[in-house]
Amino acid sequence: MGVFIVFAMLFMQIYTIGATVPAVIVFGDSSVDAGNNNQIQTVLKSNFRPYGRDFFGGKPTGRFSNGRVPPDFISESFGLRPYVPAYLDPAYNISDFATGVCFASAGTGYDNTTSDVLSVIPLWKEVEYYKDYQKKLRDYLGDQKANTIISEAVYLTSMGTNDFLENYYTLPNRRSQYNINQYQDYLVTIAESFIKELYSLGARKVSLGGLPPMGCLPLERTTSFMNGNGGTCNTNYNKVAMAFNGKLSGLVERLNNELPGSKIVFSNPYPIFEQIVQKPSSFGFASASVACCATGLFEMGYMCDQYNPFTCSNANTYVFWDSFHPTEKTNRIISNHLFKTVLSTLL
Repeated sequence: MGVFIVFAMLFMQIYTIGATVPAVIVFGDSSVDAGNNNQIQTVLKSNFRPYGRDFFGGKPTGRFSNGRVPPDFISESFGLRPYVPAYLDPAYNISDFATGVCFASAGTGYDNTTSDVLSVIPLWKEVEYYKDYQKKLRDYLGDQKANTIISEAVYLTSMGTNDFLENYYTLPNRRSQYNINQYQDYLVTIAESFIKELYSLGARKVSLGGLPPMGCLPLERTTSFMNGNGGTCNTNYNKVAMAFNGKLSGLVERLNNELPGSKIVFSNPYPIFEQIVQKPSSFGFASASVACCATGLFEMGYMCDQYNPFTCSNANTYVFWDSFHPTEKTNRIISNHLFKTVLSTLL
């Protein structure tokens, strides 16, 4: 009898999750891009092997990993599909997007000048695609049902790393205008405007994603090594990530008080990611300092192709897939942790 009650409760929990969140809607950069960059003119693509080799059917979709990325796992945890399709992917249409859609573009950031670096989709354009999606959704389902999906959906946002690593610390323009603290504040004002615009368009359940310990990306470790620092994490970059996360957390607290009926959460990957990087063996990994793909020191995108003889055979033993992006296993661990500790409160 006790076992039956437990199973009944589990079934009800799964059913409730499925009924409560009708869709997962995604904005951001390569940490969450499901393949939108496949359809634009940019060098930043990953729609070729060995990317996607552990995805369903071994298909390279344009996700910057060997398999799934966090929104795919989060969608599954909410009782929806185990993947979230890219809005620009011609293989899908509005009937697919009604339960989840991704507008993210690898290489983008809060700052419009960040998207210019690699000619990718800026955040304002992601929002324009979302407005287009809303119109198609209303045409497809009618206003009432579409409005319910829009207001009950969970909105996942994840970006900011490129603003610092590909823009501020790489190009001179923003550094000549802002010190690092001022630049963080500038990005936070953009994040605030972005969330308020989503709110004005009907969004109510929003997860604002924080930064990982970006100084521990294999690319940054390699740079540290080249600079004579022994291949350690760039502690300055990690301090910036933590400071920026603190400001985003404060923004979330403020917006919850300002926007009636909203439920905004801060999904901070930093602590769990730091644990994985510092003690990889505790999570079943053999390596956290180099990536699986190619030499694992600096390659990503086109430098990480199927002809590179150095690519590892088992990505599950690596924290990172390429020099900038986690493996599917790491994405799963972080997503499951964030779902249990933060995102489940949006139910």
